[in-house]
Amino acid sequence: MQPPYLLFLGDVGDQLAAKTAHGILEWRRTWCLGQLRLPGCKADLGLPELSPAEARARGARTMIVAVANSGGVLAEHWVSTIVTALEAGLDVASGLHQRLGDFPAIAAAAARCGRTLTDVRHPKQRFKTGTGVRRPGKRLLTVGTDCSCGKKYTALAIEREMRARGWKADFRATGQTGIMIAGEGVAIDAVVADFISGAVEWLTPANDPDHWDVIEGQGSLFHPAFAGVSLGLLHGAQPDALVLCHEPTRRHMRGLPQQPLPSLEDCIELNLRCARLTNPDVRLVGLSINTANLPEGEREDYLARLSAEYGLPAVDPIATGVAPIVDRLP
Repeated sequence: MQPPYLLFLGDVGDQLAAKTAHGILEWRRTWCLGQLRLPGCKADLGLPELSPAEARARGARTMIVAVANSGGVLAEHWVSTIVTALEAGLDVASGLHQRLGDFPAIAAAAARCGRTLTDVRHPKQRFKTGTGVRRPGKRLLTVGTDCSCGKKYTALAIEREMRARGWKADFRATGQTGIMIAGEGVAIDAVVADFISGAVEWLTPANDPDHWDVIEGQGSLFHPAFAGVSLGLLHGAQPDALVLCHEPTRRHMRGLPQQPLPSLEDCIELNLRCARLTNPDVRLVGLSINTANLPEGEREDYLARLSAEYGLPAVDPIATGVAPIVDRLP
């Protein structure tokens, strides 16, 4: 994927559905020239509204289909916009499960215009099954009470803090947005189930004893749709450290109004118990809280209460930074 980018938001129904776009903008702002929204779109990045032709004239190289939805489906009525982008001279990249080239009109336009289609969610590597064999190097994995609650942002913030201290550290992307930010990784939710833990072992191989792999978590052990991916990550990562991520204003799992959120206690206990299968020495080192939706003025008190209750740093990775968590790492 060649920057700069035009970020395509389609007509998604809320800001969270554009989390891919928000992630790219947050961590690679200089790559983002503008946004393209269809009528009815409820997400807004605050970027200039550009057509594909306008974006290309300003130097854009790639249009990113920068949304995430359940099932990773590309809407049929988006196809004509993608074709227009290809005809304007832009490559197109997507993190959805559906491949761009599976749409005949998109495939034909890409071939006709000599443009590149990139499906970052589809790994090209072949993976082995996991072994659980211990390997040198240190690993931190972000886990969550739910989907879309800050695992990627937390991992990126921790890697940035480690590097600022001169530590050896690498962010290991496991989702489409993380891959678009890092430039490499494995979309774990597109790996055949038997090979998930093996793919994570491949992504985080043996390394120097003082090197940290900071691994982007996915899903939640308590989400009926995505718990399998979360468990494979726990086993393949062999984490030395876990950071639990949480969004405190939610009342049910994302997309499942009938499914209540777990308590922090239950989530901590189950993640540690599952992680001990491949690393008996794993420990929880902090709580990362997305406080963006808390009422004004409540962030500081809420984080202080959690920190006192669990005896661990409780931070917001964007608002307060993650230094207290990194301070606890060996």
